[in-house]
Amino acid sequence: METINKILKNRLAGAKRIAVLGVGSELRGDDVAGLLVAEELQKKLKKKDGAAKLKVFFGATAPENLTGEIRKFKPSHLVIIDTAEMGQKPGTMLMLRPDQVGGGVSFSTHIMPAKVMAEYLLRSLSCEIIIIGIQPESLAFGRPPSRHIKGSVKEIASAISAAATATKRKG
Repeated sequence: METINKILKNRLAGAKRIAVLGVGSELRGDDVAGLLVAEELQKKLKKKDGAAKLKVFFGATAPENLTGEIRKFKPSHLVIIDTAEMGQKPGTMLMLRPDQVGGGVSFSTHIMPAKVMAEYLLRSLSCEIIIIGIQPESLAFGRPPSRHIKGSVKEIASAISAAATATKRKG
């Protein structure tokens, strides 16, 4: 099985502009994962002198509110990170295609269903969309993120940062 690092490096090869959309709720345990990846990535970007043409968006529980801002950025690639109930071990990371959202994969804390948002983004953006789902351990209200999620957050942020930096060197 390919690592998230290798998959993102391949999928983001040749990217001109990368938008990263972190999704989730800070109030519901592991559901914060997408936002933590966005936060971690923003810290890494400051240290890497901008690392390619990458912009981080914090979608929280209403990521559809940022579609206009993402369209203005005109990304060649959009990476969406969120927790997803996939029936896997906590912390498991899977790359999902927009057409896989809703088919046995559940994103539960959004105002707009993830499938509707993915379809809308596909129609309104002419870019490649990559969705990374992270299996939560708990979405209980008021719980901190689990150690599984914290490990996945660091791994995904590092993989996106490395892929974006590699893209910059190529271009």
